[in-house]
Amino acid sequence: MTIEKFEDILSWQKGIDLTVAVYNLFRNNSDFSFKDQIQRTSLSVSNNIAEGYERRSNKEFKQFLYIAKGSVGEVRSMLYVANKLKYLNQEQFNSLFQSCIKISKLTSGLIQKL
Repeated sequence: MTIEKFEDILSWQKGIDLTVAVYNLFRNNSDFSFKDQIQRTSLSVSNNIAEGYERRSNKEFKQFLYIAKGSVGEVRSMLYVANKLKYLNQEQFNSLFQSCIKISKLTSGLIQKL
């Protein structure tokens, strides 16, 4: 598959899905500081993939992909905290955690191809 625009990138697509899930899950959470941070960091995943792609340089694109991977790691870390604070149940944790793992692997694969 040829990538003609950032919307064609599977890790970007999965990043959008992750962001929507995080926003929906934490929408009514009253811990505003936590909610803001996990929502912003989840949004950072797809935004960094898009920004890096639009730079039109493989070197810069790779750097932004590494930043996106870092954001996925931050979401995963925050999921552990959310789970311990009972902000989500085990099923929600597992689902979001697996999404993060998939995005991280897809992003790593893209980095390797570059």
